[in-house]
Amino acid sequence: MADYEVPELKEYPVVPLPVEGTMEHLSPFVAKPEFQEALNYVGKKIEKEGEMPEYVLVDGWHDKAIEKMGDLLGRYRGFQVFMDSCVKCGACTDKCHYFIGTKDPKNMPVARQDLLRSVYRRYFTFAGKFFPKLVGARDLTEDVVQEWYSYFHQCSECRRCSVFCPYGIDTAEVTMAAREIMAHIGKGQKYNNEIIGKVFTIGNNLGLPEKALANVLEGLEEDVEYDIEVPVKFPLDKKGADILLVTPSADFFAEPHIDGLIGYAKVFHATNTSWTLSSRASEAANFGLFIGSYENMQRISMRIRTAALELGVKRIVYGECGHAWRVGYSFLNTLAGPFDFLDQNYPVPQHICEFTLDKLQKGELNIDKSRNDDKTVTFHDSCNVARASGMGNYPGGQFDIPRAVINAVCNNYVDMEPGTTHDATFCCGGGGGLLTDDLMELRVKGILPRASALNNAVNENGVTHMAAICAICKSQFTKVLPYYGFTMDQIVSVHQLVSEAIILEGQVDPED
Repeated sequence: MADYEVPELKEYPVVPLPVEGTMEHLSPFVAKPEFQEALNYVGKKIEKEGEMPEYVLVDGWHDKAIEKMGDLLGRYRGFQVFMDSCVKCGACTDKCHYFIGTKDPKNMPVARQDLLRSVYRRYFTFAGKFFPKLVGARDLTEDVVQEWYSYFHQCSECRRCSVFCPYGIDTAEVTMAAREIMAHIGKGQKYNNEIIGKVFTIGNNLGLPEKALANVLEGLEEDVEYDIEVPVKFPLDKKGADILLVTPSADFFAEPHIDGLIGYAKVFHATNTSWTLSSRASEAANFGLFIGSYENMQRISMRIRTAALELGVKRIVYGECGHAWRVGYSFLNTLAGPFDFLDQNYPVPQHICEFTLDKLQKGELNIDKSRNDDKTVTFHDSCNVARASGMGNYPGGQFDIPRAVINAVCNNYVDMEPGTTHDATFCCGGGGGLLTDDLMELRVKGILPRASALNNAVNENGVTHMAAICAICKSQFTKVLPYYGFTMDQIVSVHQLVSEAIILEGQVDPED
């Protein structure tokens, strides 16, 4: 299946001996100048007769990079602290799934940070300016930029290393800063920047126009009614609805995502909840986070505010998407607020799992748990939910609430082994803007720790399915877990399980 070695599953993650340069060959495609410009960056293209054009660093790139680093150091106090506070204690070295899977020492979080920190020392510290060799400072060269481009796109910004860092250094913030600097000098990543451009011009990551979206939703209504003979609606741009559902665009077209969307709609139908999707805000995901650009994060987030005002809704509910929930939970109010025009009796925003659990606890949903008895389910804590957000009105709700929803609709649930779940969860291996085929080798190797823990759950507890509440996790798992002997249909949405268990008034099952 691959022209590279797929790591072997072991009972427990084994910390490998470092092997220099195992991943230095791998880097993603560079964004074309037109994609750069859409994000207010710059780009430069060199035409070659009879060859593909080359996308190179812009004129004056060196000074612009140093100037941009200085700008970020001045704007974000945390970035400055992270550059100065590392003591090389080694607590993070074995915490990165990419180091475990690739063996490349530059995928140790501390080593990856030092790719940027060494340049910071050279230009922003006294010792680095005058005694660079004594403090490990180095000049910024094109080779250094290429090294950044390779290894800072071998970090999914999952923040697992930060959980174990005694100084609280956030490698994700360092990665975001490095990507922002590179995009500023013409070295932006094609996958991330092209997707952000689609959001600005069309409204979602898929480039799905309003008419196409309307057709998809109309088709879903027909499919669901055909299956269960209940007219479940998927409203679009419905003014005066109580709830605006903002969900990842993956929910509109692919399994298991679309099965989760059907689950949301069934919950709203069963509880007689007035809701709508928006063609203006048909994307919950915000890839501005992945490239470290708060300006682009804000431009994307403002679509949600505008849609909520135009439709006159009272609440905003987010669908199953990990980093979208992080942006919504942690940044939405400062990026696009205040949201004082919404009903303040509810969280702004609210996660769909919170909404569903509330209805379950109030007995408003007719559930037959036995309809999921063909499954023994485990749950994958998505990084941006587990380590960068919360859920509910108490600490740790982001761990309890999804599991409570699953347990309310399934008879057979088990957790994966401790140390691989909750705030120590392993990343799916495709987050942080790395869900692109040009990084498939990294994705296959990076999933090793999660695949090992899942395999143990299968062997020890008979687990048949793994549920997730993140669009990127679901996409990564369905594409990459088959390299380790799993099947695509073993990955399910949490609300897919809800959809299977819920019985709507007047429902007729296909077998009847």
